[in-house]
Amino acid sequence: METEPCCEAHNDPGVTATESEVKEAIFGLVDGDSLNELPRAAAEEGEELFGSEQAETERSAAENKDTEIKSPSDPEQESGETGCKAVKKFKKSNSWKMVRFQDPSTEDDVLERDSSTESLFPEYATQEWTSTSFEELFMAEDWTDITEDRLLRKKVLEPGTPQGPHPAWDQEVTVKMQCVLEDRTVVEKDCKLVFVIGEGDVNQALEECVMSMQKGEITLLLTDSQYAYGLLGREPDIPAWAPLLYQLQLLDFREKPDPLTLPIADRIRIGNQKRETGNFHFQREEYSLAARAYCVALDVLTTRSKDGNDVGVKEEEEEVQDYRVKCLNNLATTQVRLEQFDEALHTSRDVLTLEPNNVKALFRVGKLLSDKGEYKEAMEVLKKALKLEPATKAIHVELSKLVKRQSGGKETQEWKPKPAEMLGDNIAPFLIPSKKKPSGISWKFILGALVVALGSLVTSMILTARN
Repeated sequence: METEPCCEAHNDPGVTATESEVKEAIFGLVDGDSLNELPRAAAEEGEELFGSEQAETERSAAENKDTEIKSPSDPEQESGETGCKAVKKFKKSNSWKMVRFQDPSTEDDVLERDSSTESLFPEYATQEWTSTSFEELFMAEDWTDITEDRLLRKKVLEPGTPQGPHPAWDQEVTVKMQCVLEDRTVVEKDCKLVFVIGEGDVNQALEECVMSMQKGEITLLLTDSQYAYGLLGREPDIPAWAPLLYQLQLLDFREKPDPLTLPIADRIRIGNQKRETGNFHFQREEYSLAARAYCVALDVLTTRSKDGNDVGVKEEEEEVQDYRVKCLNNLATTQVRLEQFDEALHTSRDVLTLEPNNVKALFRVGKLLSDKGEYKEAMEVLKKALKLEPATKAIHVELSKLVKRQSGGKETQEWKPKPAEMLGDNIAPFLIPSKKKPSGISWKFILGALVVALGSLVTSMILTARN
């Protein structure tokens, strides 16, 4: 998930935050460690705000090196890897970003992605792969359409197992693949990419294609941007609306491993990779895909185990719980963006079940309850959040809005926060009645009466003089 704005310094804790700041505080996604907190006063300088309704996406690479998606490796380190030997050279881009799923059982074999420009399929360096324009390939008669719209096409270079089965939805597949733009710039390459069909680990083109392949099959895959990275592309290497050409081989497929059979450490690693998949989709405003990825991550991040040796490992269980809290917070924010407010409220309460003093979840619950008209409970929740974070402007603003809602929208009273140093443990809000104008006879009425009396007197004197 980008640099976020820092809190502005202010001396008066009663300074009113804008409505956008309140939205930033509660609905900004997707959190890294610093994003589990609300914006604070200047005394906590250096901490980050939530992004303005942007992904507070968890940068797990910064928070846990064990769960990061590995950066491109040194080509020299890859020179000995099987299947990554070269004949043909291609241009390469400066990015290899792609969310990957890796099976923990093959972790040692799937270390870092090959960042060299060497072809993984030197024996299949056909003219179609090296130079033919994509327009010609989309019109070619010897290609097979995977979809009816002819925007996803394949050409088999080497058949797989005769009469063999095809991978199915929710199965784990292993492929060797490389991908180029039309100018043959290499943008993706992996000697052993493992992903689960339907979990959004890779783009739709790869998922659709592997379900049409047999084990051992080598194929060319041509995809329109609609099935790849679409309007947004993928910075910095894949432009918007860019079609892609893949060479890939289906190495193996099997049923997805049951998370309960895996060690807790592997669940944490896989769960964080799934969470990063969600963060990737959230940044692209693909909220439904993001929500699905977070749900998958939560399925993996569990302390329940079929292996009795894993039960009761307190430190690992606490770590799993910490990551579950982050995923739940991300999921709740995504649900808000999807306008699934009841689901977001339920998810936020799940956060509080695991971590009762999570200020971000408290704030979100209070805001959602207030919007639903459940003012009493909303007030209690927001008071608790304020007690934990007394210097947070956004909580004061939300409480002020809540008080006005309780009074029917009439400005008969207003929320005034006390200075944080005077609150101590008692941070209960207090109301200062608004200054009302003293009741009495209006000065306009008195002036009118004087004018009438004066007019009557003048009229009386004129009549007397005439008589």
